Amino acid sequence: MSNFLAVYRTEIINTIIVFGVLFLIQFIIRFINRRISSSKGKNLGRIRLIGRYVTLTFLLIALLIEAFVLGVKIDDLVVVFSSVFAVIGITLFASWSILSNVTSGIVMFFSFPYKIGDRIHIHDKDHEIIGVIEDIRSFQLHLRKDNGELITYPNNLLLQKAVSLIEKDAFDK
Repeated sequence: MSNFLAVYRTEIINTIIVFGVLFLIQFIIRFINRRISSSKGKNLGRIRLIGRYVTLTFLLIALLIEAFVLGVKIDDLVVVFSSVFAVIGITLFASWSILSNVTSGIVMFFSFPYKIGDRIHIHDKDHEIIGVIEDIRSFQLHLRKDNGELITYPNNLLLQKAVSLIEKDAFDK
């Protein structure tokens, strides 16, 4: 064991530094996200969801940096990443709407002017939808119509349609 530590001492120290620095940056970004989101009245579940996205992003960055720390050559990484991206690309092409809904959910988190409890009107040429926002999830928005019907509306379509605010925080009444 002591021989292992002696041989890989530099790599172990660099690994600890990389993961420590990235953990600290990730913690700061999640803290800022919570502060800004709570000041804007965002839902706690949505704040946690964005926190998970931040954690996953920094984990992938840490693994990439760690590969360089351990001495993996760029040519080897190119082969691995091209294979992985080919498989992911084929999978996402087959289900592109899932990716667009998740991306729209992230965009809505930062720039969607309506929040849970607001009564909105979605101006769709096929369906005029009026309802109260019950939940904003990764893939869809949950709207409750006046007759009690629950409608799940995809996030990517919501960003493409005109939306009007009818009543602010209809749950408080």
